[in-house]
Amino acid sequence: MGVLPAFIFASRWLQVPLYLGLIMAQGVYVWHFLLELWHLIEAAFGSQEALQALVTSIGYKPDAPLTGLNETVIMLVVLALIDVVMISNLLIMVIIGGYETFVSRLNIEGHPDQPEWLSHVDATVLKVKLGLSIIGISSIHLLKTFINAANYDPKVLMWQTMIHIAFLLSALAIAFTDRLLRNNHQRSH
Repeated sequence: MGVLPAFIFASRWLQVPLYLGLIMAQGVYVWHFLLELWHLIEAAFGSQEALQALVTSIGYKPDAPLTGLNETVIMLVVLALIDVVMISNLLIMVIIGGYETFVSRLNIEGHPDQPEWLSHVDATVLKVKLGLSIIGISSIHLLKTFINAANYDPKVLMWQTMIHIAFLLSALAIAFTDRLLRNNHQRSH
């Protein structure tokens, strides 16, 4: 390999700080998850400060002052926690799959904790998985919005729904394109 091709190929290592940054962002999400969970537990035991922190974080504006947890607040907090977990899963997929696909092999074949999907990941599979993850995250976010719909302007509800539909259509287009490419590849061999 010549000097220029070797230099260009080595440039993939410039992505490593990006993946390290995503790992740090993952740490922030873990902290946020634990803090919200702690507030939920405290509120369940009657802490008004924790209840107020939860109500503020989920953007809930009840008609009457809250004196304790209600089903809507619990549901919105749990959906927010699920949202954090799904975003965290997306981060792991991007960190591990992206590094494996674009930077270097992780050499974890045979490791008992190797993710099942990693053995057959490529850029297209990663795009489809990311698209499906984004739809899942968008679905949770949209559900949170509809549960708390009284606190949103109808335009916000409409735009969030349209954006979710755009995510769905994009994922379908990516999956359809992937299927066409795989069928064409199989016919040519």
